[in-house]
Amino acid sequence: MKKKLPTLKTDKQAEKLLDQDLSGFLHKGNFQSVRFEFMPKTAKVNLRVSAPLLKAIKRRAKRVSLPYQRYIRQLLERDLAQPEA
Repeated sequence: MKKKLPTLKTDKQAEKLLDQDLSGFLHKGNFQSVRFEFMPKTAKVNLRVSAPLLKAIKRRAKRVSLPYQRYIRQLLERDLAQPEA
Protein backbone atom coordinates (compact mmCIF):
# COMPACT_ATOMS: atom_id res chain seq x y z
CA MET A 1 0.00 0.00 0.00
CA LYS A 2 1.38 3.42 -0.97
CA LYS A 3 1.39 5.83 1.94
CA LYS A 4 1.83 9.58 1.66
CA LEU A 5 4.50 11.12 3.89
CA PRO A 6 2.93 13.26 6.62
CA THR A 7 3.94 16.89 7.15
CA LEU A 8 6.17 16.94 10.22
CA LYS A 9 6.34 20.06 12.36
CA THR A 10 8.66 18.94 15.15
CA ASP A 11 11.75 16.81 15.63
CA LYS A 12 9.72 14.59 17.95
CA GLN A 13 7.25 13.85 15.14
CA ALA A 14 10.14 13.00 12.81
CA GLU A 15 11.70 10.68 15.39
CA LYS A 16 8.36 8.93 15.91
CA LEU A 17 7.99 8.44 12.14
CA LEU A 18 11.49 6.97 11.88
CA ASP A 19 10.71 4.46 14.65
CA GLN A 20 8.14 2.71 12.47
CA ASP A 21 8.31 0.54 9.34
CA LEU A 22 8.76 2.96 6.42
CA SER A 23 8.41 0.43 3.60
CA GLY A 24 4.90 1.68 2.76
CA PHE A 25 6.35 5.12 2.02
CA LEU A 26 8.92 3.84 -0.51
CA HIS A 27 7.43 4.84 -3.83
CA LYS A 28 8.31 7.38 -6.47
CA GLY A 29 5.76 9.97 -5.32
CA ASN A 30 7.44 10.40 -1.93
CA PHE A 31 11.11 10.56 -2.80
CA GLN A 32 13.44 11.97 -5.39
CA SER A 33 17.11 11.26 -5.77
CA VAL A 34 19.49 14.02 -4.78
CA ARG A 35 23.18 14.48 -5.28
CA PHE A 36 25.31 15.79 -2.45
CA GLU A 37 28.40 17.84 -3.15
CA PHE A 38 31.13 16.99 -0.68
CA MET A 39 34.27 18.61 -2.03
CA PRO A 40 34.84 22.27 -1.14
CA LYS A 41 34.62 24.72 -4.01
CA THR A 42 37.88 26.70 -3.80
CA ALA A 43 38.85 27.38 -7.42
CA LYS A 44 37.07 30.04 -9.48
CA VAL A 45 36.33 30.13 -13.20
CA ASN A 46 35.38 33.18 -15.23
CA LEU A 47 33.58 32.07 -18.38
CA ARG A 48 31.97 34.23 -21.03
CA VAL A 49 28.97 32.79 -22.86
CA SER A 50 26.31 34.31 -25.09
CA ALA A 51 23.22 35.75 -23.41
CA PRO A 52 20.90 33.23 -25.11
CA LEU A 53 23.07 30.32 -23.94
CA LEU A 54 23.06 31.59 -20.35
CA LYS A 55 19.30 32.09 -20.50
CA ALA A 56 18.84 28.50 -21.75
CA ILE A 57 21.14 27.17 -19.00
CA LYS A 58 19.22 29.04 -16.32
CA ARG A 59 15.90 27.79 -17.72
CA ARG A 60 17.11 24.16 -17.75
CA ALA A 61 18.60 24.50 -14.25
CA LYS A 62 15.30 25.86 -12.95
CA ARG A 63 13.46 22.92 -14.54
CA VAL A 64 15.62 20.47 -12.56
CA SER A 65 15.45 22.65 -9.40
CA LEU A 66 19.16 23.52 -9.25
CA PRO A 67 21.03 26.80 -9.05
CA TYR A 68 22.44 27.44 -12.52
CA GLN A 69 26.10 27.38 -11.42
CA ARG A 70 25.64 23.99 -9.77
CA TYR A 71 23.88 22.79 -12.92
CA ILE A 72 26.88 23.87 -15.05
CA ARG A 73 29.23 22.12 -12.62
CA GLN A 74 27.21 18.92 -12.85
CA LEU A 75 27.30 19.06 -16.65
CA LEU A 76 31.08 19.35 -16.53
CA GLU A 77 31.42 16.53 -14.00
CA ARG A 78 29.10 14.28 -16.00
CA ASP A 79 31.05 14.89 -19.20
CA LEU A 80 34.40 14.22 -17.51
CA ALA A 81 33.06 11.00 -15.96
CA GLN A 82 32.54 9.52 -19.44
CA PRO A 83 35.44 7.62 -21.01
CA GLU A 84 37.41 9.57 -23.60
CA ALA A 85 36.55 8.79 -27.21
